[in-house]
Order: sequence, then structure tokens, then C-alpha cells
Amino acid sequence: MKRYMFLMFGFEKPTPEIMDAWGKWFESIAGKTVDQGGFHGGAREISDAGTKDLPMGMESITGYTIVNAENLDEAEQLAQSNPYIASIRVYEIM
Repeated sequence: MKRYMFLMFGFEKPTPEIMDAWGKWFESIAGKTVDQGGFHGGAREISDAGTKDLPMGMESITGYTIVNAENLDEAEQLAQSNPYIASIRVYEIM
């Protein structure tokens, strides 16, 4: 079994419907979930150009979930039903 990280992008003010959809998704993958968390405000990007504050918006990374899956295809299938706001990226963890 391999581990994969889902990075969720996009922020909009949560409604009860959004929160319900996320709760149902987390329940549906509970047997595969290793860790999960969310981000809210207070982010900064550090680069050779300097440091800048990152506001919450549609390009923000807003959360992550780590799952166990046999391969990238299985991980993608788990991510397909995620109620993401803008997009979701799936990476294999080494």
C-alpha cells in the first residue's frame, strides 16, 4: 500500500451544504485516511524574490488529506468524489 496526499485548492465561505458535503466525503474515505487538516489565513510564501502574505482565495491551498491506496489510479478515484472548491491535486508520498 502506498500513501498519497490530496491538496485541496480554493476557498469560499463555507455554507451548511458545503460542510455537509465535506463531512460525507470524509466518512466515505475514512477507511483509507491516514491524516487530514485544513488551513485558514496567516499564510506566507518565501522565495528568492522575498516574502509575501497569501490571502485566502481560489488559488489557495486550503486543506490536505493523506490516504492509503494501491496506486495513483485508486487514489484518483478516491479524490474524484471530493467536494473541492477549485481543484484537487494528488501526489504520491515517498
